[in-house]
Amino acid sequence: MTALLLCCTGLSITAPPARPWRGLHISVGSPEAADDLKRLVVDVLAPMGINTVIAEVNYSFQFQSHPELSNGTLTAEAAADLAATCEGEGVRLIPLFNCLGHQSWADVTFPLLAKHPEFDETPQIPLDNPGIYCRSWCPQHPQVNTVVFELIDEILSAFHADAFHVGMDEVFLIASDQCPRCRGGDPAALFAQTTNDLHEFLVKRRGVEMLMWGDRLLDAATTGYGQWEASANGTAAAIDRIPKDIIICDWHYEPMADYPSVRYFQEQGFRVWPATWNKVEAAEALLECALRDPTDRMMGYLFTGWGVNSPDLRDRLQGRTTGKDCPVADVILACLPRLNANAL
Repeated sequence: MTALLLCCTGLSITAPPARPWRGLHISVGSPEAADDLKRLVVDVLAPMGINTVIAEVNYSFQFQSHPELSNGTLTAEAAADLAATCEGEGVRLIPLFNCLGHQSWADVTFPLLAKHPEFDETPQIPLDNPGIYCRSWCPQHPQVNTVVFELIDEILSAFHADAFHVGMDEVFLIASDQCPRCRGGDPAALFAQTTNDLHEFLVKRRGVEMLMWGDRLLDAATTGYGQWEASANGTAAAIDRIPKDIIICDWHYEPMADYPSVRYFQEQGFRVWPATWNKVEAAEALLECALRDPTDRMMGYLFTGWGVNSPDLRDRLQGRTTGKDCPVADVILACLPRLNANAL
């Protein structure tokens, strides 16, 4: 397997990485959460070998370009301080902002679509979101990228980041009949359009690496995954229309005998970062798959920390019993020794 991947952007990327990526994904929405994460990095993560942190920010950042789109308290100063701590500990810090999908949760519509209803893919659905999972923005609205890129640019600058995670998971509302621009469109073409727009901005204009979740690039009918971990709404064909230098975070949270997407993404020319969550059995099964004949496109292993906070995770990883469940810690403790032993 060649050690040099030639990307469709003209960039060359040396693989495998100098150090296999052992990562933690965690939400950071306030200066207090940033301080807690700093302690977690210094006290636990860096010493145990976690060398990459995905900090999910979304609209919690205090935007200066569009202050009306902030719904949290994370400041640029707190982000920069966190970035400096991570750099000092040899941990790469990569911010995440959910793009296209996940523009709402439960009965709350997030600021972009609440303040700019003209960007909404499904404008006829009330803002308390009855009957849907999460809203999406319209990939073809002529002004949406201008606003979104300004938000991303602020986050990149504040975190002094050399990579950015754009989310893009669980996009169920696309090519909607409610959208005058997307009605009757090809979901794969629309999904690829947003991915390529983001790539143009991040990789070509800002010179940073781009990461995304991989579920919408998988076909539920052929992979055996369900509609959460793979697409049942026609977006999977976008995989042939996007640049190969995007790092695909291939998440799977349920136990399975095999995870064919781990091989599939590598065969398609993408670097892949398998991602697990809160079930030890599933995490160990996915790790076993990742260790099976990896190519030079295998990046390492990512622990996702949905809903976990840094103090609870720190206590459990340091062996303190607090009476609180922390399954993410159980997964890390179960898998990290095998990762270390296999240099993955």
